[in-house]
Amino acid sequence: MAEHFADRLLAAIERAGSPVCVGIDPVYDRLPKELQRKVRDEVEQTEFINIFCLEVLRIISPIVPAVKIQSAYFEKYGSVGVDLYELLVATARDDGLIVIGDVKRNDIGSTAQAYAAGHLTGTNSPDAITVNGYFGADGLKPFVDTAADVGKGVFVLVRTSNPSAATIQDFADANGKKFYEHMAEQVAAIGGGEELIGGSGYSCVGAVVGATYPDEARRLREIMPQQIFLVPGYGAQGASAADCAAAFKPDGTGAIVNASRSVIYAYQREEYVGMDWKKAIETAAEKFADDIRQACSLK
Repeated sequence: MAEHFADRLLAAIERAGSPVCVGIDPVYDRLPKELQRKVRDEVEQTEFINIFCLEVLRIISPIVPAVKIQSAYFEKYGSVGVDLYELLVATARDDGLIVIGDVKRNDIGSTAQAYAAGHLTGTNSPDAITVNGYFGADGLKPFVDTAADVGKGVFVLVRTSNPSAATIQDFADANGKKFYEHMAEQVAAIGGGEELIGGSGYSCVGAVVGATYPDEARRLREIMPQQIFLVPGYGAQGASAADCAAAFKPDGTGAIVNASRSVIYAYQREEYVGMDWKKAIETAAEKFADDIRQACSLK
């Protein structure tokens, strides 16, 4: 039987010394100038995106325990892009990284089963994926069952980090319970089965909880004590390390913080002007890991 996802993730975090994850969101026009060429069509851009992403993985693999690969930036290139996504998943896993596929899939019935099989099984599938819980339990169950069967994980969207999230997620019922709180209760219930809990006490069913809402994160931690939180919003989206710390338990466990643009495009930031782009990414990744490590140690 495959080792439990939450146990593997926490062990990787322990080895790396910081609960952080770097997001791979490649945009051709933001690549280092030396990797931008005149190309005949968009598909040719993938050659240089491939070089960039593989170099990013090489740089960050000694620093962080996990990587989150955003599939949309690869799917836009069709089958060539999907092949590249799978190559990067395989490469990252070979480098010893836990890989989260940011795919945000869901549906009901056999369609959900097909999505789950497509993204959680197979040689080049990631260790975990993000999913949308809007369809309810019968939409989530195929993902949860598949993840449990193959030692993988799922992170259900609960409180996202985007500015307009509140227009939907803050909607309250007659008793004042907000939608994100209701969603959290469902995730806690669906992910609370004994067969889903690892030796660490955490479930293979986690939650996406944005760092840009620290007060809500504290409330959600109360509702979902067995869920590992995937925490976006640090850096480019404006959240600080202190904001991120709200998602963790007092012992410093229970969450992993993601940074994407602030790390992989660090060479475009004013503080790194004139620095080699590879060194800029390395330095930004190290500062990110240190920042979160220190914030969690103060809890």
